[in-house]
Amino acid sequence: MATRKTPPKSNTSSEELLEFYREMLLIRRFEEKAGQLYGMGLIGGFCHLYIGQEAVVVGLEAAAKDGDKRVTSYRDHGHMLAGGMDPKGVMAELTGRAGGYSGGKGGSMHMFSKEKHFYGGHGIVGAQVPIGAGLAFSDKYKGNDNVTFAYFGDGAANQGQVAETYNMAQLWDLPVIFVIENNQYAMGTSVQRATKSPDFYERGIAFGIQGEEVDGMDVLAVKAAGEKAVAHCRAGKGPYILEIKTYRYRGHSMSDPAKYRSREEVQKVREERDAIEHVRELILQGKHATEDALKAIDKDIKAVVNEAAEFAKTSPEPDVDALYTDIYADA
Repeated sequence: MATRKTPPKSNTSSEELLEFYREMLLIRRFEEKAGQLYGMGLIGGFCHLYIGQEAVVVGLEAAAKDGDKRVTSYRDHGHMLAGGMDPKGVMAELTGRAGGYSGGKGGSMHMFSKEKHFYGGHGIVGAQVPIGAGLAFSDKYKGNDNVTFAYFGDGAANQGQVAETYNMAQLWDLPVIFVIENNQYAMGTSVQRATKSPDFYERGIAFGIQGEEVDGMDVLAVKAAGEKAVAHCRAGKGPYILEIKTYRYRGHSMSDPAKYRSREEVQKVREERDAIEHVRELILQGKHATEDALKAIDKDIKAVVNEAAEFAKTSPEPDVDALYTDIYADA
């Protein structure tokens, strides 16, 4: 990934910059703690961390309004936190406890909150994309101006159901934003080895869908692109594609040693492109806050994350009778 260009002076307020910093730092500290709990055996199954990609969801949530929906894949913890879900409920679900958002039965990949309009992480690659179009269809049918953010990765972008969904979404002018979180690696396969058309957003051209590429390590760039896409959808102009170029620092999942890339590559991105450090520099350069104030924010966030971890550890496991619930819907 290229070195970040020097950004123009931002007219973003001090409050907004500090909120971006706080939200991205919460996701990172939460994920770091989740990694620790996984290593301790308190989180079982698969666990996909969002470290490095924080600017994507934080920037897009800044462009959303109440009532907008979001659906994503299994790398979903950051989306939940950015969408306002309680860290305690998220961590409790990761540890399979009754206090979790899915009652301890969904785990890392399958959390859900209708209250927060979060329609799940999904373990099947690409399966959430047509679901996102369905959510958007519901809003269009109801006649409101809500938008759905359907997140998926560069690997899922090669799934056939994505192309089918593009076609239907454009045919029916659905208010859905297809967010491709291109973190450069689908499991262990780089984008260059997996596709002959690396500019994923251009695939919408065949269906008449507008789109653009976005610097996913710059939360301000993500927010600006998100506002443009949201305005497009709310105006009844149909779907929009955002290919957001980002980077994950950890392996695909906790079991992935990530030997398909060098440590030097990861370190270079950390040093030159880190999204949180970028906002931190903007805050300090613009004198929006002091070093001590940023340290205080970090301290507060660590306390929130530690509280979430303690809640998860002390929350009871689901009752055995829970095995027989959530199987059938009441009709």
